Amino acid sequence: ITNQTHLEYQRLRQRIPEGTMEEVKAALLKMEIRQGAEFGNPVNPLLVSVRSGASVSMPGMMDTLLNLGINDEIVEGLAKLTANPRFAYDTYRRFLQLYRPVVGGKGTHPYTQILKDYRQQHGLEEHADLDVGELKEIIGLFKKIHLPPENPWTQLEKAIGAVFSSWNNPRAQTYRRLNDIPDSIGTAVIIQAMVFGNMGDNCATGVAFTRDPANGEKVFYGEYLINAQGEDVVAGIRTPNPIAQLKEEMPKAHADLEAVRKKLESHFKDMQDFEFTVENGQLYMLQTRNGKRTGLAAVRIAVELNKERLIDQKTALLKIPADSISSLLVAVFDPAAEKKAKTLATGLPAGPGAASGKICFTADKAEAVVASGGHAVLCRVETTPEDLRGMIAADGILTSRCVVSSHADLVARQMNKVCVCGAADVVIDYGAGTLTIGNTVLREGEDISINGSTGDIYAGSVSTAPSEVNQVLSGKMKAEKSYTYRMFEQVMKWADKHRKLGIRTNADSPEQAASAVALGALGIGLCRTEHMFFEGDRINYMRQMILATDEKERRAALKKLLPFQRKDFTGLFKAMGGRPVTVRLLDPPLHEFLPHDESSKRELANALGVDVDIISNRVHALHEANPMLGHRGCRLGISYPEITEMQARAIFEAAAACYKLKKPVKVVPEVMIPLVGFADELKNQVEVVHRVAAEGMEAKKVKFKYLVGTMIEVPRGALTADEIA
Repeated sequence: ITNQTHLEYQRLRQRIPEGTMEEVKAALLKMEIRQGAEFGNPVNPLLVSVRSGASVSMPGMMDTLLNLGINDEIVEGLAKLTANPRFAYDTYRRFLQLYRPVVGGKGTHPYTQILKDYRQQHGLEEHADLDVGELKEIIGLFKKIHLPPENPWTQLEKAIGAVFSSWNNPRAQTYRRLNDIPDSIGTAVIIQAMVFGNMGDNCATGVAFTRDPANGEKVFYGEYLINAQGEDVVAGIRTPNPIAQLKEEMPKAHADLEAVRKKLESHFKDMQDFEFTVENGQLYMLQTRNGKRTGLAAVRIAVELNKERLIDQKTALLKIPADSISSLLVAVFDPAAEKKAKTLATGLPAGPGAASGKICFTADKAEAVVASGGHAVLCRVETTPEDLRGMIAADGILTSRCVVSSHADLVARQMNKVCVCGAADVVIDYGAGTLTIGNTVLREGEDISINGSTGDIYAGSVSTAPSEVNQVLSGKMKAEKSYTYRMFEQVMKWADKHRKLGIRTNADSPEQAASAVALGALGIGLCRTEHMFFEGDRINYMRQMILATDEKERRAALKKLLPFQRKDFTGLFKAMGGRPVTVRLLDPPLHEFLPHDESSKRELANALGVDVDIISNRVHALHEANPMLGHRGCRLGISYPEITEMQARAIFEAAAACYKLKKPVKVVPEVMIPLVGFADELKNQVEVVHRVAAEGMEAKKVKFKYLVGTMIEVPRGALTADEIA
């Protein structure tokens, strides 16, 4: 039943469109002829499953109803037909157990509790141990909870509506939101003849992958259960067997599956995730789809499918999501150690990888822990630019609150830091020095571990290791010893061969720049100069400049900052080896550089020898409700041209120094004037830059090219972009 019917079902406010059931009956008649059984016939019954069929795979998110078309009369007919009463009543039990949760939207707990209690009372380990009499007793208990319609056609119509409706259940909505699947596409419903893996010991059911979805290795991977149905495998009621064991228990079925496995990959040209049933020794395939996989597996599968000549290079690249490449570059938890760890909560996975370290609530604490040879996880309610030092020092970042494109999220990705954002269950109390999740209270200095690929948060330390790619790039491992690195290198070569775009990086330090070059960046697209002001003593000079009462004091403070910026730019330019570097001049509002809590204000007052009230008043005066529209960016440079002068001087003196090296680095600096709203703002700042550039080149007796420009990033700038250009 097509997704177009589902869209009509939604338009009609959860009503199956007129004529649909007539078409279903006509289609079911063809199924009856092929199967040699009749839907609703108590003597020779055909049972069906009702499944979802969205055009984009959403495993486990929507509802499926099995064994539909059974009732009190039909179960007796099924028992006689198969000469297997236990199978017939087990099938009826399964139908009753699923029908109300799927059609009524109620939970499965009452049914599972009845089964659990009954097994305990009768000393039975598994559902398969229940005999016919016991199954009948359980069916009676199930019917007291809910009695489904006796008419199979009524059952079917309600089940179709229920599967359609499950498109909008909370887990399906969340899954679509996380995977950018549009709500508007809707789902199909698939009605399929039932085959039974629960008829006895020559029957089975299972789920398998044509390759290992965790690491991409070309091995047959999956699980199965003897004398079971599909929900038994996924529900964890019984422990399934690895698919390799099927070769011993059912050699013919295993051989048939191997043949199907090869045929599926040859046809779909991708790793498949499929479900199967063995009924009385005969293999039946239920469904297949492109399998979900880890980032590592995505890369390996694409590379090896190309080697097997199933796909070309361009197709291989399209099968690798960008995030899969990122996941090859980050530290990972040891799988066995992570399995043993206690999961406390889950947040938004904002920066892939694994990090363990001491809980640190401040940048100072994180730096101190790392300086003493330890590992830190910076834990904040939310991060601000003032936390940058701690973010640089820490192995990972955890926030309890965040918004889309939050500071923590953006900076963590740029720095390749492990990050979990918006963990709402985490309560951070800076005053008490505690991080509380439910009944667990952790204190600053205790160990915590975060998985930025899944969002999971663990108590204690979980052992980690750098990615193999980074170990090779840093010289700690030889490339020939790392299959992962060789795959990474292969994919990046393909990307360079076929791409249409040149890619630059965001980098604010020589270390970040060197890492980006090693990974293939063609230049720096954005260097945020404000991040350079937070290291070491620089922040105090910056604050001194902000608190200055006149230009003379400001220039004195800026003079102290100049050598730091010049050194940073020199390192950056050398690391980039002549590749283009776009440097954005000071952008944030000044209040972001000042302390906001009382103890930090007192500390600064003592360091600068001023009254704490002066600092408090300045913080209050500079605070802005909407800083995007306030006194920042180019407007700071217009008010205080000496800030622009100092930064431009640092850039051009650093560039000149690179030209004077024994092995000259030919730098072409690109100076970005931030937050320009109209042409006169740009003209004002460009004049300052040109003047300082001329002075710098004259003083160093060197000439080189440079660019000055801006980025359109506010509405006013967009409206006047033609004049600015």
